[in-house]
Amino acid sequence: MNETNDVMVMTIDASMVGIRLDKVLSMVYPSYSRNQCALWIDHANVLVNDKPSKPSYKVKLNDVILIEPSSIDDSTIQPQNIPLDILYEDHDVIVINKPKGMVVHPAAGHTHDTLVNALLYHCSDLSGINGIKRPGIIHRLDKDTSGVLIAAKNDTSHHFIADQFADHTTEKIYIALVDGIINEQGGSIDAPIGKDPKFRLRQAVVEGGKRASTRFAVLHRFDHHTLVAVKLLTGRTHQIRVHFDFIHHPVSNDPLYGKTTLHSVDGQLLHAYRLKVVLPNDHMVHPFTAPLPSYFNDALDEYGYTHDILDHLDRLIASLSDALKIGME
Repeated sequence: MNETNDVMVMTIDASMVGIRLDKVLSMVYPSYSRNQCALWIDHANVLVNDKPSKPSYKVKLNDVILIEPSSIDDSTIQPQNIPLDILYEDHDVIVINKPKGMVVHPAAGHTHDTLVNALLYHCSDLSGINGIKRPGIIHRLDKDTSGVLIAAKNDTSHHFIADQFADHTTEKIYIALVDGIINEQGGSIDAPIGKDPKFRLRQAVVEGGKRASTRFAVLHRFDHHTLVAVKLLTGRTHQIRVHFDFIHHPVSNDPLYGKTTLHSVDGQLLHAYRLKVVLPNDHMVHPFTAPLPSYFNDALDEYGYTHDILDHLDRLIASLSDALKIGME
């Protein structure tokens, strides 16, 4: 490998033939992750035989690789040493208990302090299927929704998990506090969701929207609010928030769809409590649970809630399984 100032040139030998370009670069630059190397390639700071290439390109014998990492824009996604609450991790996936207030991936106005920044620091490799701004990301949670989220470390595991989300074979259980009293023990909300024609930042139940199905069961009733377990059969943007607003029981403290305000909490009272998914390493179903966080408990305390029910939350959800299965047949 020849080096001239910050530009390096290398020729592929027999030991590297057939390896992905981004992996070759991570071997050459061991202090950089494969995802960072993919950024170089995507920004044309790496040329193969004097031409731009792709991270997935498998190098050939005598390919000439020109590398100019110093010209990479430092404003691109950078790893950050942000503590993660890791529920599970293996060589294929990582399961996180995402905190309230954390954006999942960089977007306009949020280029730092996202879950992706944290994952890039923690994981040497992440899947690249969703591009350089969303490495590893299979599904999302809204900024102020806490709870279980799974990310993929390689493209094979990404496809394996994403197919389950697409086929609706995962089980996603949320806990929400909603406004008003729901008298039924449980119910179904089947209403299509699309862009709200009146408010750009909102989704709404609209004619011609995408199919959306939600099941819920009541856990506890307060004087003016209801604690519910919610099961998603589809995964539309803001689905739980939109559907409960549609039935006139918006998620409490929701800045977009709600009406009540709790001074102790920022954002909606919604928590991704459990995710059941088949993992690629053993093809077995694994349940991952994120206990209700302190902010949720504090909010319930404002209503004089005792924690007896929370201590038996798993048993209660199991006992309400029939209600959560309404309309699934």
